[in-house]
Amino acid sequence: MATIEEQMTLLERGVVDCIGHDELLKKLKKSEQSGVPLRIKAGCDPTAPDLHLGHTVLLQKLKHFQDLGHDIYFLIGDFTGMIGDPTGKSETRKALTREDVAANAESYKEQVFKILDPEKTKVVFNSEWLSKLDSFDMIRLASELTVARMLEREDFKVRFRDGNPISIHEFMYPLIQGYDSVALEADIELGGTDQLFNLLMGRDIQRSRGQESQVVLTMPLLEGLDGVNKMSKSLGNYIGVSEPANDIYGKVLSASDELMFRYYELLSDLSSEEIAVLKVDMKSGVRHPKDIKQQLARELTSRFHSDEAALQAEENFEKVFRKGGLPDDIAEKKIHSDEDIWLPQLLVDLGMVKSTSDGRRMIKQNAVSLDGVKVTEMKTNVSPQGELLVKVGKRRFCKVVFE
Repeated sequence: MATIEEQMTLLERGVVDCIGHDELLKKLKKSEQSGVPLRIKAGCDPTAPDLHLGHTVLLQKLKHFQDLGHDIYFLIGDFTGMIGDPTGKSETRKALTREDVAANAESYKEQVFKILDPEKTKVVFNSEWLSKLDSFDMIRLASELTVARMLEREDFKVRFRDGNPISIHEFMYPLIQGYDSVALEADIELGGTDQLFNLLMGRDIQRSRGQESQVVLTMPLLEGLDGVNKMSKSLGNYIGVSEPANDIYGKVLSASDELMFRYYELLSDLSSEEIAVLKVDMKSGVRHPKDIKQQLARELTSRFHSDEAALQAEENFEKVFRKGGLPDDIAEKKIHSDEDIWLPQLLVDLGMVKSTSDGRRMIKQNAVSLDGVKVTEMKTNVSPQGELLVKVGKRRFCKVVFE
């Protein structure tokens, strides 16, 4: 059993803000003495169905709490998702439909359990309690915050200053997120640095409702593979949780040495002491940077797939990139068509890109090749005859058999 000091070191590793450091210490001691686990809350709005490693920074910290025996409440904001958190936006965010929320929530749960133990994680939906609030309850909740305080939030402040509209319902979002903490009686809430204002609302509303205030921990926004911008699908610098094992492994190896240790700190299960040893070994020349990076690539690929898949991905990487060969597990797909197929559409049909616009972007980046020849013309059409080896990026292959 880790000592309280060891627990604090682990739980504050990689954390940007710890609002209530002394409170966290007291809560941990009280939990140890009473045998009652702390209630750890983290919420997300199911705004998109696919997660990337940037999202898992928060999940990894939840895992630290879970490994120490505390109760994890992973809150899916199906109610708040239909409001839309404007955080970081210069305009009102479009609300999701019930169908969008339901579909994305199912995808979230599947991906979250690649890190958290499903047997020890309580997945809750805030519609369970928010849908029961009547108009009187909502007015009472609104009375617990002033407009002046709300305008302290940076995005609201900027929009108000610039004369951009702010809908009244957007003011309700932080209040409702704070009320979630009351409903769950949360001891600790985790979120990204961009959520700090909303997280602090939980402390305020708990206090006004006679509860002990939650401790707030914020996690950094993970840098993408470019090492500069935050990880984002729109910027193309991401590693997706649901990507094939070969892609995850290869993308991790493409990270710089400096970024590699950033990923170790925020994503690896290794202890801080073990990571420090890796840094010393690399600096002294005892271990090559590539060797240490491969260790991280295996760990992350195993997490989202399996140990066997990680080893196969490593073998494929060596074969393709070191020996100039082709991977052994190239997917094969049969396509029937009587007419020429526009290449971006073919890439979508093969599942190699999400959309034709994504396909056009890859072609523009010279990242698509047919039978080993790079494609440079956006209007390329493929004749549906014989067989064709399609490659997208450095790691995605597909053998097409036209019928």
